Amino acid sequence: MPTIERTPAMDIVAATRDYEAWAGQRLEVVPGDLRLKHRLMAERPFPFLRATFYRWMQLWSAECGALDRAPKVLAVGDLHIENFGTWRDNEGRLVWGINDFDEAYPLPYTIDLVRLATSALLAQRDGMLAISPRMAAANLIEGYRMGLDLGGRPYVLAETHGWMRTIALSSLRDPIAFWSKLTSLPDCKTGVPRKVRKLCSQELPDDVTERRIVRRAAGLGSLGRPRFVALAQWDGGMIAREAKALLPSACVWANGDATERILYPDILKRAVRCPDPWMRPTGKWILRRLAADTAKLNLALLPRVRDERRLIRAMGFETANIHLGTPTAVAAIRRDLDKRPSAWLAAAAKAMADAVIVDWRGWCRHFGAAKRRT
Repeated sequence: MPTIERTPAMDIVAATRDYEAWAGQRLEVVPGDLRLKHRLMAERPFPFLRATFYRWMQLWSAECGALDRAPKVLAVGDLHIENFGTWRDNEGRLVWGINDFDEAYPLPYTIDLVRLATSALLAQRDGMLAISPRMAAANLIEGYRMGLDLGGRPYVLAETHGWMRTIALSSLRDPIAFWSKLTSLPDCKTGVPRKVRKLCSQELPDDVTERRIVRRAAGLGSLGRPRFVALAQWDGGMIAREAKALLPSACVWANGDATERILYPDILKRAVRCPDPWMRPTGKWILRRLAADTAKLNLALLPRVRDERRLIRAMGFETANIHLGTPTAVAAIRRDLDKRPSAWLAAAAKAMADAVIVDWRGWCRHFGAAKRRT
């Protein structure tokens, strides 16, 4: 079988087909979820960005080649402004931070910052943020530098960070609606891997009742991967544990790497972090607690009056928390930042946003033609 050169010379349609075929060789994709993902990709550039990290890696070197030579860290990869959320620590405290590391991979530190700034730019164009792209980039860098200088610090929303607690609580899901949606999903009678049944059984208390397993569709970048949720009654209320299938980072696909090690556990262990005790990567699955208070940031649910500069600075600080997990790179990152012009991040985000929009328009033309054919 001939090797396909995975470069920007592939258009977005060919890249998507090739990536999904690659993913399908490594796990059992959910066709209905992939169809939903394709539809959501055609809605707006921001969800398109979220859904296509594999394509980002093809475009990166062409658009930001000079930044590709920056010091490397164990990076998030698929970082964007809605890849932040809340969880409860071992003390029951509410914690805020980056909450998905599906694409963790050794990358130039610049990729995480540029992708985060690009997502803010696209969200601003979609009317989801008011902050200007240049101001967003400046505040990202300010927060990132502060995080590096302080050696990192988790965002525990207890006696400090009251402003963040207000934002986080506003974006939490209504528990009645949350549990109603989950419990309305039909039981999985077949197709649940034995490994998943065993893992879910281990994660639930021994004395639960009304235990059952359902399938769930969620996310954008990971939409199409199997997600199973164990639901049960326990001590007067519902509890849930999710098992989501993991893949090697899309960087493996883009680079043609022979090593397909999943780095999710590594980035969790190494980052400056107040851990989610229920988030546990194990083999090819990631386990986590589902609840109304473990929610991703949803821009649509944020309070109308909010300090977006402060929020973006916090995102930069939290990105530093992750990059500090590669301590040998910190001094080199500082030197690299010092020599860059003040507007480098805004310029790079603009270049990547323009490339993403070109791809999005190409996808919309393909998706519209495909709909007409059916």
